[in-house]
Amino acid sequence: MSRRVLAALGSAVLALSLAACSGEGAGSGGNDSEKPTDLTIGVSMPTQTSERWIADGNSVKEKLEAKGYKVDLQYAGDDIPTQSQQVDQMITRGADVLIIAAIDGTALSGQLQAAADAKIPVIAYDRLIRDSPNVDFYVSFDNFKVGVAQATALLVGLGVQNKDGSKGDAKGPFNIELFAGSLDDNNAHFFFNGAMETLKPFIDDGTLKVKSGQTKIEQVAILRWQQEAAQKRMEDLLTSSYNDGAKVNGVLSPYDGLSRGIITALQNAGYRGDAMPVVTGQDAEIASVKLINDGVQNSTIFKDTRLLAEQAVVAGEAFLQEKQPEANDTETYNNGVKVVPSFLLPVETVYKEEIKPILIDSGYFTAEEVAAGQAKS
Repeated sequence: MSRRVLAALGSAVLALSLAACSGEGAGSGGNDSEKPTDLTIGVSMPTQTSERWIADGNSVKEKLEAKGYKVDLQYAGDDIPTQSQQVDQMITRGADVLIIAAIDGTALSGQLQAAADAKIPVIAYDRLIRDSPNVDFYVSFDNFKVGVAQATALLVGLGVQNKDGSKGDAKGPFNIELFAGSLDDNNAHFFFNGAMETLKPFIDDGTLKVKSGQTKIEQVAILRWQQEAAQKRMEDLLTSSYNDGAKVNGVLSPYDGLSRGIITALQNAGYRGDAMPVVTGQDAEIASVKLINDGVQNSTIFKDTRLLAEQAVVAGEAFLQEKQPEANDTETYNNGVKVVPSFLLPVETVYKEEIKPILIDSGYFTAEEVAAGQAKS
């Protein structure tokens, strides 16, 4: 902990102690005059090309600023050297805590060592930072369960299973294709492993058939989660594996941006209406929520980033008290050097009928935004 943090904490001890006793989490409660307002939190986000990351950055910033902290929020434009430089600058400018959503989970070891040397705690935000002992905490969702939920949604969409987990009436065989996220994102592996563990029994018994034969994550991964790359791969699959008149029945997609690229390729190939394959997704991006509402995309996995941002703030404030944040998982997330204590949040599957109760009624989107497929700024 830096001397600047320790000096500023003196005026905040009473408020923070009362907050801890109230059961509201580390650092909550108290009034603004008792906050260590001269502390700065560095927040590094990977990109602004995804509405999800814009929302994450804004939410973390707003919640921290509401508590009186200064926030240095930077977006790296999906460029690894840019993110490295931005984190270096945050350290040089004296950040007291770093919250980092890494582009490449293996590319920040030097920056994390510099943070450790300066006694700056590092919180990995949603994407685990690998191969470094200097990751102090991890806040995310249960990423293996995200993959399970995506695969289950695919099975439900095909009629192989019902939502309650019971066996569906559809027998197959169904042609499916698999997509995964960027190999340098640790989450992509959890998503894929959870999905494949769920789908494997149905592939083994012939209910599902991956017609392209591409079932390894290295074959199906999309670098940087790029929508255009997913569209191109789907186009190539249709040309190479479905030129005999066979039809695609389902596509496992781990992210809504990829899903939209996949859907564009399918629509360009004549898949429309009832012929549209079951396509999964993740992140409840508004454009994809509209597609679900319109019956084009089957489903998405909703991860309430408002809750994730709140947990990052709670963890950051715990470090500012020289305490270890509360973890609910101390076994799963080994970054190659250490098991990083983690706080994992639950996820929800959103089909068309869940849009209103899960997304609209919670205030995440309005009905007007869903209808337009565009969130208001």
